[in-house]
Amino acid sequence: MMGLLSSLFMAAALAAQPLPGEAQDPGTQTPVELEGLTVTGRRLTDVIGDFVSEASAPVRGRGLARWRDPVCVGVVNLRGEAAAYIADRVTAVAADLGVTIGGDNCRPNIVVIATDEAGALAAALTEAQRRAFRTGSTGTDRGGAALRDFVETERPVRWWQVSAPTDSRTGQIAVRRPGECLAPCGDSGGAGATSSQLFAPQIVVDSASLLRSTIVDNMRRAVVIVDVDDIQNVSVAQLADYVAMVSLAQIDPNAQTDGYASILNVFAMPDTAEGLTEWDRAYLAGLYNSEQNLRSTVANHGDIVASIRRAHGRLVEQAEAEAQP
Repeated sequence: MMGLLSSLFMAAALAAQPLPGEAQDPGTQTPVELEGLTVTGRRLTDVIGDFVSEASAPVRGRGLARWRDPVCVGVVNLRGEAAAYIADRVTAVAADLGVTIGGDNCRPNIVVIATDEAGALAAALTEAQRRAFRTGSTGTDRGGAALRDFVETERPVRWWQVSAPTDSRTGQIAVRRPGECLAPCGDSGGAGATSSQLFAPQIVVDSASLLRSTIVDNMRRAVVIVDVDDIQNVSVAQLADYVAMVSLAQIDPNAQTDGYASILNVFAMPDTAEGLTEWDRAYLAGLYNSEQNLRSTVANHGDIVASIRRAHGRLVEQAEAEAQP
């Protein structure tokens, strides 16, 4: 019997197909500009750094992951136009970041599920498909405590991501996954594999370096559960941009971001963001433009901080130019 999570991914694949009727064009949404900040006693760079540290949630001991494989978005249990809008919007944001987009009939690796029983669904999914959430491989998920938080904590939107340390040159996953062979090993799912087939992948290193690594962290899949009872105060456009933010980046669901101009605050303060703000866009741009091969996770954060700082500077310059007589 097909597992519950696999069934939802297949349902999402069907839902991702073109639907009749016109959905709102994501490109017509007016973004919220990042307003100038007045910071007393602290440098702006420090404030931005605090936001990046607060919002980011990489796998322990790993760098921030991003999508390298083609992204395919599926939405389940929402009306046609709303489902199409969310899928199109997340896809559009990913494309703007330079992420490859899956073609027609692609299998979704970002699945958005709407339900009025979010906690029960999260519990059922993690029980039925435990390995899909806790893979058993090093450096692929945020651990058991984070998974319990995913299941037990009530939120308008909850999400779970699986990433993998990957050879940056070949795209080969750099850790062995339980029950998975490195070469064809029959229909037994690895039971009949030889020991050599079950060895961890071998990564060729051209030269040793304390600063750089051939291993980077790439997203593999994301499950986003939307509690329809808790999203009544936000628009479909706001919801779609929130889903884009938390599915394209590793965002901490417990982050305290109320002091920042971010879509992450939309459920607590719906009037503060019509969609992704310039702050959010700069965060994502910094993530996807950063040099992943650096061993230091601080370097990844620094690239994102610099991206937000540049975005803020551009908006200040624009505001000053508009204020000129």
